[in-house]
Amino acid sequence: MRSDQVTGRTWGEKGKTPVVRRTGNRFSVNAMSAISTTGRMHFMVFTESFTAEVMCRFLDRLAGHFDHKIHLVVDGHSAHRSRKVRDWLAAHPDAIELHFLPPYPPELNPDELVNADLKHSLPKQHRARNQAELAAETRRFFRRRQRQPHIVRGYFGGPHVRYVLNENPMSC
Repeated sequence: MRSDQVTGRTWGEKGKTPVVRRTGNRFSVNAMSAISTTGRMHFMVFTESFTAEVMCRFLDRLAGHFDHKIHLVVDGHSAHRSRKVRDWLAAHPDAIELHFLPPYPPELNPDELVNADLKHSLPKQHRARNQAELAAETRRFFRRRQRQPHIVRGYFGGPHVRYVLNENPMSC
């Protein structure tokens, strides 16, 4: 999520282009989440780049919340395929198994619907003035969604992601 992300709408007098004031500061935060068909959501917001180390940290946190094996659908990001992540998975064979989406189909990734929801849900009137505020707004969004399992389940209702429900006997 970037500070200069364009969200919301404005208006202007006919024939005059509206001007939206910005600070000019650019900053960002990153977030990753894991969602389930039962409405559970786990997330991590971070300011550094997404690397294999960050992915392993997320896997550690995620594995600590479950007493059964997790099947995690991921895209082809290099951090997901890294040696470090493969080593982590090999050391925790009963904790998490990764399932890779084919290249270039973001519409098949239910987590992309979470990202779209996040961008749409951030405050439109009050913009974060710094990275800490943006991180706090992002965390607030994820915590709110954690308390709204019906919305999380809804991410799997799109036509391109229903395959998860059809192939998952535990999603009922």
